[in-house]
Amino acid sequence: MDSRLPAHLEVSGLLRAVQAAGGFATVLAKGERDAGTLLVVCCENGTKSRAYERMPLPDGAREWVLSKQQGDDNPAEFSDFIARRKRQDSDLWIVELDVENAERFIGLS
Repeated sequence: MDSRLPAHLEVSGLLRAVQAAGGFATVLAKGERDAGTLLVVCCENGTKSRAYERMPLPDGAREWVLSKQQGDDNPAEFSDFIARRKRQDSDLWIVELDVENAERFIGLS
């Protein structure tokens, strides 16, 4: 039996937690309601964006991994990465967390 929290509930919890902390959170793309995967974009005042995805480990657990970081020399490259991931996976939820130390909301600090 899969003990994962349904994706829509996890997303809702992230949005509420960030908003309660005085930040801004939004869904950039809705994925599959229950079994969708998450890509979380962490940023501060719309800058220094980092994209995290949960990747499976050999033991079956899943861990957040930094997939892409916005570079100063080509910020459009980050947007292109997000758009490409969205096209690759129709089940993918993309959530932006714009708050100081956003990684804390996904268990990273």
